[in-house]
Amino acid sequence: MGRVWEVVELVEGRPGKLEQLVECLWDDNPAIANRAADALERVTRDRPAQAQRWKEPLLGLIAETAEKKVRWNLALVIPRLKLTVPECRRVAEVLRSYLDDPSSIVKTAALHGMADLTRRDPDSLPDVLDLLRIAGRSGTPAMRARSRILLKELECDRQKWQKCSSIHMFD
Repeated sequence: MGRVWEVVELVEGRPGKLEQLVECLWDDNPAIANRAADALERVTRDRPAQAQRWKEPLLGLIAETAEKKVRWNLALVIPRLKLTVPECRRVAEVLRSYLDDPSSIVKTAALHGMADLTRRDPDSLPDVLDLLRIAGRSGTPAMRARSRILLKELECDRQKWQKCSSIHMFD
């Protein structure tokens, strides 16, 4: 406990160690799986490509895990990966189900993950904006705070996009 940054330093630039870390996500001991998820989230903050080769297993795990710490960390990790639009939609569906989780952190991470997915699936932006507006009014304090931040970012991005006419988009 409390040594996640040591694990992050240990796996940095060592694919074999990263593989061992990813395998720990399926450990029968929830404490090990939770700490592995936390470390993976931290590793992928700056280098998401490091986890790309485990995309398929991670997509399966996000849909099946009941561990709240694994859920909230995967909600942040998976949108960082290179996903196809169908994969984005599959993940968004799982994250939407996380909004029914009893944990406020899981719900908040799910909102953040859905917002991140809009970068690869722009058609989902209107629905995500609606979810963020609702959570910003009626969610837990953490959800309200995160929703305000995400709305500001996404609406700013949307305004920049809308300022471009179709002519400029192809210049």
